[in-house]
Amino acid sequence: MNEDIRSEEWRTEDPRSQDRVARIQAEWRRERPDLDVSPQGVIGRLHSLAGRLTGELTLVYGRYGLGEGEFDVLCALRRAGAPYERAPGELAAHTMVTTGAMTKRIDRLERAGLVTRRRAGDDQRGRIVALTPPGRDLIDRAFADHMRNERRLLDVMTPTEAALLEQLLGAWLARLDDPRTPEAP
Repeated sequence: MNEDIRSEEWRTEDPRSQDRVARIQAEWRRERPDLDVSPQGVIGRLHSLAGRLTGELTLVYGRYGLGEGEFDVLCALRRAGAPYERAPGELAAHTMVTTGAMTKRIDRLERAGLVTRRRAGDDQRGRIVALTPPGRDLIDRAFADHMRNERRLLDVMTPTEAALLEQLLGAWLARLDDPRTPEAP
């Protein structure tokens, strides 16, 4: 195990140790002492945190008239580099949504003048989605605010805690994404 992970430096006694998840676990331990409810300590808190973070993140998107999905599409186009375009299927893969959901997002962004669609070269059925200059300006401003917001949210942790959490979450995701990981029953 990594020396950083074994370090006790990141461990602190939290006065909120009896949070909602801890109370739920205590109730389950009382009602079902035959079950190990310890996974709720991690999963329940991550689930709660995800909801809180999503709420905080979408406030920034809303300032720019964007929903979470539209923000993701504009970011995927901006990350593509000049000329800031991708095929709809590629956008769907980069934002982890279905092509049907992607079509709806692109329609909204096109109506707002933030993206355009054109035919892909010789393929009459294929399409390319590209950022417009106003779309690029908007996502550059929105993404800068988004990064400031993420920094604000992460700054409640020490740099050591944040680095450890990033390492642990990365390892967990890698293991869950590994096709050799056994499936749940």
